[in-house]
Amino acid sequence: MLKLFKSLDECLVSSQSIKSEFFKIFIALSVISSKFPIGVETMYRPFSKSFIKLCKKIVIITYILLSFNFKTFADENQKSLKVGLLAPFSGEYKDIGQSIMLSLQLALDEIGDDQIKIFPRDSGFNNSEKLIQSIESLREENVKIIIGPISHEDFSKVLNYKDMIFISPSNINPKIQSNVLSVGISLESQIKSIESFIKKNKRKKTIIMYPENKYTSLVDSKISNININNKKIFKYSADPKILTSDIEKLTNYKQRKRNLVSRVKVLEEKDDEASKIELKRLEQKYTIGKVNFDSVLIIDFGDSLKSVLTSLVYTDVDQDDVLIITVNQWFDKSIFLENSIKNLYYPSIDIKNFEKYKNKYFKTYGVQPSEITILTYDALGLIYYIWNKKNYKITSMKDFIIKDSVKGKIGTFNFIDGKLIQKLNMYKVSDKKFIKF
Repeated sequence: MLKLFKSLDECLVSSQSIKSEFFKIFIALSVISSKFPIGVETMYRPFSKSFIKLCKKIVIITYILLSFNFKTFADENQKSLKVGLLAPFSGEYKDIGQSIMLSLQLALDEIGDDQIKIFPRDSGFNNSEKLIQSIESLREENVKIIIGPISHEDFSKVLNYKDMIFISPSNINPKIQSNVLSVGISLESQIKSIESFIKKNKRKKTIIMYPENKYTSLVDSKISNININNKKIFKYSADPKILTSDIEKLTNYKQRKRNLVSRVKVLEEKDDEASKIELKRLEQKYTIGKVNFDSVLIIDFGDSLKSVLTSLVYTDVDQDDVLIITVNQWFDKSIFLENSIKNLYYPSIDIKNFEKYKNKYFKTYGVQPSEITILTYDALGLIYYIWNKKNYKITSMKDFIIKDSVKGKIGTFNFIDGKLIQKLNMYKVSDKKFIKF
């Protein structure tokens, strides 16, 4: 089996510590927002109540921790790949840390090379002191390549460790830094897929809309270079009470409503059959006239996104004429509850691989994984691929910048203009199904 600890004694102690942490999780799981914008900084969903079922699997967890290290007395000078892990094993996001650790075991089992050694360390969350202590601990073990940290807010600290390489699941910035590579699904990657989708559908005027909130300036910078002809930016209030009014202005709803009222009055004064048929048809509508755009990109999530979709329906945006596009939903089935939109399009990772991964994780551990774990799963695969490609030696971040397309569980990515860009598929939410385009 593959290794997470440098000695059997450390493994035994750590097994008891992790076991203790698991039981603490059962006492009180912190509640965090289920979504933050992808491309802004996704803090992935915590486990649901089903996570309690994992206590039944504690024997498996302990077995994994023990079995990682039976060969650690082997000659340390032999060919080996040491990979550190910085994840929150304490604090409010500790369940995510545990989920990441378990995903790496799945990756290790699939790789099947017992020369890989994983060194997990508790980085906490927004805890600079703990983060630095953990990095220093990894340095003492001569670990040069690290999966983590999970948040871009910690990048300013790890940039000081020029002799180490950090592969982070953060999606905030795909630009390769001196010693940090982010492998999360960035907004830039999604925009490239959306650009192609809009052009392929020959749309001539696109509205890019997103809320006025603390992320606005960040989204501004991300979309400044969108290569779409005749685009218009529309920012709406994050206050749902004001949102509908904002959408009414965008769609010229009041004037179109007046047009409908005027036309109905004219038809009501007529008695011919054609007028009666048209009147009956207009009774099903809110307005007359088309909106001044043929596609709309909504950069929003959760209930706020659903409010926008509802407002578009309320203002009588014709879904047969207008493409309604949003950003990554991770195949969130709660979007099915928003039944007012017939077709909703968005870019995402490969759905078949994602489902296979989730099923394998659930079959092994009895709970559903946090979404972030498939990114760390692929991160280990990327590290192993580069290690083999570079003749079992990784010296700097330059080793990761290759011309090859790299294929992982989430899909394929390339390094373009100093950035890691994911090649994403476009999906349609329709009839309570995710349909790949």
